[in-house]
Amino acid sequence: MSRAVTGMLAGMALAFAGWFGGFGAFLLVAALGAVGAVLGRLVDDGTDWREFLAPGDRRNR
Repeated sequence: MSRAVTGMLAGMALAFAGWFGGFGAFLLVAALGAVGAVLGRLVDDGTDWREFLAPGDRRNR
C-alpha cells in the first residue's frame, strides 16, 4: 500500500472520529495513530529505543 493511500485512510479515520465522536475522539484517534506510526517505524527499522530518542548522531559511542 502506498503512503498516499495510507495517509488518505488515516485522514478518513480522523474525519469519521471527529464527525461522530467530537473533538475528543478526533484527538484520541490522532494520538493513537501517532503512537502506532512510531511503533511501526521501530519494528520496521529494528531501531533501538535509545537510538530513536537520542538527539543528534550518537553512533559508535
